[in-house]
Amino acid sequence: MNHTLQKKQKKALWIMALLGALIIVSLLVSLHTGVIQIGPVDVMKTIFGAGTDRQELVLFDFRLPRLVIAILVGAGLAVSGAILQGVSQNGLADPGILGINAGAGLAVVLYMYFSEGLNSSLGTMSIFIMPFMALIGATLAAVLIYLLAWKNGVSPIRLILVGIGVNAAFGAALIIFQLKMNPRDFMQATIWLSGSIWGTNWKYVLATLPWIVILVPLAMYKARFLNVLNLGDRLATGLGTRVESERRILLFIAVCLAGSSVAVAGGIAFLGLVAPHLARRLVGPRHQMLIPTSALMGALLLLVADMIGRNLLAPSEIPVGIVVSALGAPYFIYLLMRTN
Repeated sequence: MNHTLQKKQKKALWIMALLGALIIVSLLVSLHTGVIQIGPVDVMKTIFGAGTDRQELVLFDFRLPRLVIAILVGAGLAVSGAILQGVSQNGLADPGILGINAGAGLAVVLYMYFSEGLNSSLGTMSIFIMPFMALIGATLAAVLIYLLAWKNGVSPIRLILVGIGVNAAFGAALIIFQLKMNPRDFMQATIWLSGSIWGTNWKYVLATLPWIVILVPLAMYKARFLNVLNLGDRLATGLGTRVESERRILLFIAVCLAGSSVAVAGGIAFLGLVAPHLARRLVGPRHQMLIPTSALMGALLLLVADMIGRNLLAPSEIPVGIVVSALGAPYFIYLLMRTN
């Protein structure tokens, strides 16, 4: 038994190492592709301080912070999806489908709408306030979904259906407030809500980094409780697990990860659904390996989607959320057709 477990862990570590290598390769390819072409050799020279001022500006001020945000957001949404799927015991759970992303997006749009004058006085601090606003909106959405889905417990299908309804309601509220914005803010909010990491800089990285660095390791620490919760509430209680307490903590971690990701990258749907499923196929259902593999898979998928969005119709850009949706929606329909 121990030998089999060690063999599976070794395989999982190799897969994680491969995903990490693919992320590095995708990062290097993304650095030299785009409207302004920079050759691979020039990219390496610029990284080591031997590039021109123009190359340093393009790489360090525009491309690199954007790619770091893609890695952080991809990992955050993927881990959030893995937790939600484990807690709800529903393979269709995802922060975008359940309406958590929409709740976070609505809170950020409300903040943008009501604090237009305040943002200019706060300056850089407004960027750091946005994740907290997104957290409030995501938490309210999660509580609302949980309360509406509760009927002698929460059934997986009921949770999905209520989440889709709440998502639609928040989407309608978003449109109402967008229509009240001036045209410039309206376009900015529309592009952002479709899932966009365009225009990010190192301030956005600093605003997102603490959430991901703290919460992803915390989710990995709590992974053993997800394994126990998958056995069912009665058996988990019999094993000495405080089921409701651990479930609330895990849900809070998932909501915080989704909210902080939406605050800087908008509503990127389906990533939290697809990445954990692909990771589960590679390393199995044990969350000690599933969560870090999901994080790496989510980071890789968002990096590749961003590269496609930047180059497919260059010099125009496709928001990365649209690329992810185009890839993830068919997979969601496939999973839905397989679900009894």
